[in-house]
Amino acid sequence: MLKKDIKKVDILSLAIGAIIGTGAFLLPGTMFLKAGMLNSIIAIFIGGLIMVIIEKNYGYLLKKYPVAGGEYAFTYDSFGWKHSLICGWFLVLAYASMVPFNATGLAFVSKFVMPGILKVGFLYNLAGSNIYLAEIGVSYFALFLFAYLNIKGVKLASNFQNIMVLTLVGIVFLFLSVTLAKVGIRNEYTTTFLNGQNISISGILKVLSIAPMLFVGFDCIPQVAEELEFNAHEASKLAIFSIIIGAIIYCSILFFTSFGISLNEIIDGDIVWATGHTVEYYFGKVGLWILALALISAIIAGINGFYMASSRLLFAMARGKILPDFFGKLDPKSHTPKNAILFILGISLVAPWFGRNVLSWIVGTSSVGAAIGYLYTSLSSFKLYKKEHNKIYLPAVIGSFSGVIFLILLLFPGLNSSLSIPSTIILMVWSLIGYFFYRFYDLKVTHYSKEELDELILNKIK
Repeated sequence: MLKKDIKKVDILSLAIGAIIGTGAFLLPGTMFLKAGMLNSIIAIFIGGLIMVIIEKNYGYLLKKYPVAGGEYAFTYDSFGWKHSLICGWFLVLAYASMVPFNATGLAFVSKFVMPGILKVGFLYNLAGSNIYLAEIGVSYFALFLFAYLNIKGVKLASNFQNIMVLTLVGIVFLFLSVTLAKVGIRNEYTTTFLNGQNISISGILKVLSIAPMLFVGFDCIPQVAEELEFNAHEASKLAIFSIIIGAIIYCSILFFTSFGISLNEIIDGDIVWATGHTVEYYFGKVGLWILALALISAIIAGINGFYMASSRLLFAMARGKILPDFFGKLDPKSHTPKNAILFILGISLVAPWFGRNVLSWIVGTSSVGAAIGYLYTSLSSFKLYKKEHNKIYLPAVIGSFSGVIFLILLLFPGLNSSLSIPSTIILMVWSLIGYFFYRFYDLKVTHYSKEELDELILNKIK
C-alpha cells in the first residue's frame, strides 16, 4: 500500500509546480506574443475557466473513488477496463512527456546565464539546433536525480517541491511588480503589441488549443489520492486554487515579457528567449541569474510533480491488471512505485538527444493526452451523476464538450492549432505501444471477475 504522507501544502505545491513549468517562461516568446498578447491572455483565462469547470467533475468523482489512478479509475467504473486503458495510457503520455520537457529546459537556461559553458562535445545539428554532449549530460543529471528522490519517498520529494514552488512564485511577482512600477503599462515596447495586434478568433484558438497542456497538473491530485492526509472536498478546493494561480502566473510572465521586447522582434524571431531578454534589459546579469533561479525552480517542480503523477497512474493500472505487474512493484523500504518511476526515467532519456526543438513537439502530445483524460472524466461524471440523481450535471456537459473541442483543434488537419508532424509521429508510436498492451493483456484481464477488478481498481471490498 502507498503511504498517506501528503499534506495540504504538499498537494498545492505539487499542482502549481506541475502547472507552471518550463513552458511558462519559454512560450511567451515562442507562441503567446506571436498569437497576440491580448489573444493569449483571453485564451489563458478562458482555458483556466474551462479547467475549473472540468475540475468540478474531478471533485465529484474523487469523493466516490479516492484511489490512485484518478481518471483511469473513474473511466473503469463508467465504461469498463478497455476504455480505462485508453484513458490511462494517454494520460501517462500527458504526464510523462512533461518530465523531459522540463529537464531539457536546464540546458536552455544555462545558455543565457553562462554562455558557452555547455558547448562541449558537439555531436550533430538537428532541425537548426546544435546538440552537445554536455547539454545532454545536464538533462540526464536532473532526470536521474529526481527519479532517485521520488523512489526514496514522497515526503522527501514533496519537501523539495514546496521550496521550489515558493521560490518560483515569489520571483515572478517580484519582477512584475518592480517593472510595472518603473515603466507602467504604456511603455514603448508593450504599446507595439497593444496597437499592432488585433483580437482574433484564430489567435485565441491557437493558444486555447494547448490549454490542456498549460493546466495539466491540477489533475495530478487524483493520482496521489491514496496518499492524502485529508478528504476529497479539501483536495478539490486546492485544485481549483492551483488553476487560478496558474492562470495568473502565465499571464504575469507573458505581460512582463512584453515590457522589454517589440512586436517586430517577436515576429522576426531573432531573440531566442524573450522573457530572459526583458529581464536582462531592466535588471542586467543579476536579474538574469534571479530569473534563472525561478526557471530552475519551475523545472524542478515540473519534473518532480510529473514523476509523481505518472508513476502513480502506472502503478494503479498495473494493480488493476491492465498493465504488466512490473509497473506495480513498490520499493520495499519507501513504498513508492519504483519500477514505474524507472520506466518514466527510461523513456525520458530519449528526448534530450533531439535538442530544444523537442519542446514544441511535446506541447502537442501532452495536450492530446490531457484532453482525452478530461473528456473521459467528464463523461464518467455525467453518467454517474445521471444514475445517482436522475439529473444532468452541467459541469459534466461543459467538460465533455470542451474535451471534444480540444481534440478537434489538435487533431483536425489544416487548422492553425493542429499537431506538428513530429508530434503526430510521437502520438502514433505511443498509440501502437498502448495497442500492444491491449492485445497482450486482453486475455489476462478477462481471467478476473468484475468483483475482483472492482476491488483492485476501486478499492471496493467484495
